[in-house]
Amino acid sequence: MINKILLLLYLAIAPILLFAQDDSTSAGLSKGRRIITDLDRIVTPDGIQETYQAKIGGIPQWVYARGQHKDNPVILFVHGGPASPISPVMWMFQRPIEEYFTVVNYDQRGAGRTFQATPPDSIAHTIRIDTYVDDAIELAAYIKERYQATKVILMGHSWGTIIGMKAVLKRPDLFYAYIGIGQVINTRVNEQVSFEYAVSQAEKYKNDTALAELRTIAPYPGDQPITRERIITARKWAQYYGGLSAYRSESMYFHNGPLLSPDYERKEVPSIDDGNVFTLWRVLPEFLEVDFKPVKRFPVPVFMFMGRHDYTTPSEPTAAWLKAVSAPVKKGVWFENSAHMIPWEEPGKLLVELRECLKPVVGRK
Repeated sequence: MINKILLLLYLAIAPILLFAQDDSTSAGLSKGRRIITDLDRIVTPDGIQETYQAKIGGIPQWVYARGQHKDNPVILFVHGGPASPISPVMWMFQRPIEEYFTVVNYDQRGAGRTFQATPPDSIAHTIRIDTYVDDAIELAAYIKERYQATKVILMGHSWGTIIGMKAVLKRPDLFYAYIGIGQVINTRVNEQVSFEYAVSQAEKYKNDTALAELRTIAPYPGDQPITRERIITARKWAQYYGGLSAYRSESMYFHNGPLLSPDYERKEVPSIDDGNVFTLWRVLPEFLEVDFKPVKRFPVPVFMFMGRHDYTTPSEPTAAWLKAVSAPVKKGVWFENSAHMIPWEEPGKLLVELRECLKPVVGRK
């Protein structure tokens, strides 16, 4: 039950193991994992492939750096969730990007393997947005030196866009550019847009069950507190109608992806759900108050990658914010066949747009 609840929450998309693993299934997964691990190896003479712990924010955090050439520009990818690390599923989409960029991922505090590395009680009091922002800044400075980069490109997805935006606003000197994928601008506005989408789809398809459930929280969010129960009801039907992954009512490809990961041992996969449970409720009150609408000037080039069907972090508020903001360079890119999961849904277009957007604002390192 707790896994189902986590899936339905706003940004809680922690991987959920949807099928039982008998001996034959486990053997098949192990074989598949070995094949993917071999394919995924960086074999170019000047490539980078390393996984290590870096002490960030006073605790060891797992870092994953991959790229075909050490002189390529460096992207720091800030994953979503909270506590839904990209590292166990980056094998599904990232390899072509690594031909043009060195991509650095990390398991944030309270997430995945980083969650396993530190006693949870010792960091419970640090599960705050500002702490995550400071971690991202410290890591950006660290990888800038480690990979001899002049500056770093910051790319955030979902929950990671909150951290990413705040990090750039606090330390713009570290970054060539910012890329938001599934950007959060204002949580309450997003909630309203998502709810209205769910109602419209339920009416279109005459889904009386959905309409009855949605009426129990209407008007949403309204003037009432945004409780867990209300969020769960709203997210359930928006995601059912493709608001998480376009044209799909569920996303098994993502939730089971860690089982084939070259970077996670099978015994480490449960840490993803464990970290999500640990983190989500601690950060939820702050998350519900996020509002970037007052930001009228952005200090570095900003690119927003928006899924046309995204009703997990709806794209319309992002497009409106981008139109109004002043920045050295700005561009919005629509992904017509994506919802919230752009890197998995349209990976080819993602690579093309990264190249097109970033080439004018960043050279080789």
